Amino acid sequence: MNIRLVTPAPRGSLAGNRASAKRWAAILRRLGHRIAVETDYRGEPADLMIALHAWRSAAAIAHFAETWPDRPLVVVLTGTDAYRFIHSHRETTLASLEAADRIVGLHDPVGNVLPERLRPKLRVIVQSARPLTTRRPARRHFRVCVAGHLREEKDPLRPARAVRELPSGSRIRVDAYGGAHSDDWARAAHAEMQINPRYRWHGEIPHAELRRVFSRSQLLVLPSLMEGGANVVSEAVMAGLPVIASDIEGSVGLLGSDYPGYYPVGDAEALRKRLLQAESDPTFYETLENSCAMRRARFTPEREQAGWAALIDDIQG
Repeated sequence: MNIRLVTPAPRGSLAGNRASAKRWAAILRRLGHRIAVETDYRGEPADLMIALHAWRSAAAIAHFAETWPDRPLVVVLTGTDAYRFIHSHRETTLASLEAADRIVGLHDPVGNVLPERLRPKLRVIVQSARPLTTRRPARRHFRVCVAGHLREEKDPLRPARAVRELPSGSRIRVDAYGGAHSDDWARAAHAEMQINPRYRWHGEIPHAELRRVFSRSQLLVLPSLMEGGANVVSEAVMAGLPVIASDIEGSVGLLGSDYPGYYPVGDAEALRKRLLQAESDPTFYETLENSCAMRRARFTPEREQAGWAALIDDIQG
């Protein structure tokens, strides 16, 4: 098939939406399809459109649906779609989902946000990551990695606030990676570094370097207020890196309700206790490691590719 894959993230961006689009394009090419990844749609012929982001890609979705009404359209429901725009920009977001022949969600409970009439369209395809076979965590410090852009949805400074005024004997350090979405966020991160010697913001780095960071870290913290199914969870689990996450639906949907590493969303004190527990209690840390290892099969590239193959077969059938 000739497939147009639309993402709002521009070429060269290190944003998660662009990374997802590139990975899906590679998967679909391995399945034998021709793929063009674009940020917009201008009426080009295509056998299928896959649009990432129901609200941000709404114009492209509407254009394709009008130009090729008999050709299939897939819309991927992102975190901001599911937990913000379906409420704040409901008419536009729902119009995209109504136009779709299939809706792709990135974790199982995401269907909870959809009107009942749209749920039969939903197919869940969990994002994958390549395994990381060698980890050499730092010895001098207990390294906590935070990987995500500095913007409201990510609650990016919560881990920094959690490690202010730790006991002097604690070796915890927080290393944050990801670009700032505004000058205000950059200033906030720099201000935090001035008062908090345990926190460092490193800005945006390439994916290969982030994998090296994972290999040197003891924990990944995902403090987000909303997520559609964060690929950084897949990356951490496949790297053998234990995860501490806010108890939002997007993370519980990936790791399961029985995962032992959650804390109440937005609660810096609860996160602080979790971090100190992971540092000081080897049994708890081993439980996190084992719990992540038990979930590895969910995040393999083979499983994600099988999900896309089944979706394409479903559309063609």
